[in-house]
Amino acid sequence: MSRVHDALRRAEHLNPAEAPPVNPQGDGQPFVPSIAEVSGASMAAGLLGQVESVAFNPAPESHLIDWRQPQETPNEEFRSLRTRLNHIQSLQPIHTVVVTSPSPAEGKSFTAANLALAESHLADNMVLLADFDLRRPILHNLLQVPRTPGVSDYLMGQAQLTAALRKIEGTNLYFMPAGTPVKNPLELLNLKEVKSLLQDLPNFFNWVILDTPPLLFSADANLLSTICDGTLLVVRIGSTTVDTLTRAMQSLCENNIIGIVANGARAGELYSKYTYYYSRSE
Repeated sequence: MSRVHDALRRAEHLNPAEAPPVNPQGDGQPFVPSIAEVSGASMAAGLLGQVESVAFNPAPESHLIDWRQPQETPNEEFRSLRTRLNHIQSLQPIHTVVVTSPSPAEGKSFTAANLALAESHLADNMVLLADFDLRRPILHNLLQVPRTPGVSDYLMGQAQLTAALRKIEGTNLYFMPAGTPVKNPLELLNLKEVKSLLQDLPNFFNWVILDTPPLLFSADANLLSTICDGTLLVVRIGSTTVDTLTRAMQSLCENNIIGIVANGARAGELYSKYTYYYSRSE
């Protein structure tokens, strides 16, 4: 039985007016329920209601889309990507998506963050953006929120999941930063808690979008792609070579690839059958 399942059963009986129960790990700290199997929408709302809210205040250089400025680039491109993914979801059960790239500096984090934001702008579309790039995480910098607690802290049992999440005000977006740095991220990602977490999160979120390290520089994204529903591969026009793209796809065995996102292309350029959106600049 995972910590996630155990926590929601406790949350079902938690009276917000009462003091929180004792942590079952026996460390004397107050127990904060995390996420688990769902038996009702009110339980889900109650659990996520315990997550800290933070203002949407992205870094100026992040180029994150803003619902308050719907005409700004690249809003339309990510709305188009959102529409395509939602159509795929209507045909098959896809809720957890790995966003990665063959090499660094191709725009995977930019894509993951903006896709998550675009999805969260839809009514009642609950979205989680999780930074599983435990080697060089940057999403917390883009959103200007603390890095800890986050993914690593939860997986190591040092934080409850509600403490590792942030609610972005004005959206349906929740964010889970990378957390405390670890010496060997791949060992951490091999824990059974990772698979359990990714299986349980769709009980609360319609989309769970994971930013991961580049495919050709670590095995992290390959591992996560085997336990997620689909993979989006981000390439950069004028930078990504055919050789690196081919090797990246071969490393995934072409399993669960639901599309290739072309970043940095100019409007009107020809694109391959894999391309989902165009952004004039990162």
